[in-house]
Amino acid sequence: MTRHSHSHHAHGQRDPRCLEIFARLSEYLDGELDEMDCRLIEEHIQDCAPCVEFLRSLRRSIEAAHTYAAQVEPSQLPPEVESRLKQAWQEALRRRKSA
Repeated sequence: MTRHSHSHHAHGQRDPRCLEIFARLSEYLDGELDEMDCRLIEEHIQDCAPCVEFLRSLRRSIEAAHTYAAQVEPSQLPPEVESRLKQAWQEALRRRKSA
């Protein structure tokens, strides 16, 4: 992960540092990152409105999913459906990075 300086860069979807943060926020929220990576993300989002908004949106999505999961216990996804969903997610990430 790149070291974030507090200089004002052009935050947003096309900034490579923001894309890196976007790609790792899910891991961050799930507590899967080490302390150093967490600190770098926290430092970055202190002065990055797009990343803060993306984090809020991701948190809302996770909370909504947990609420829904509590109401409806889904059956196990068939492996081919899970595979297609993973491919679609990876393709969406690739498109976002190249945008």
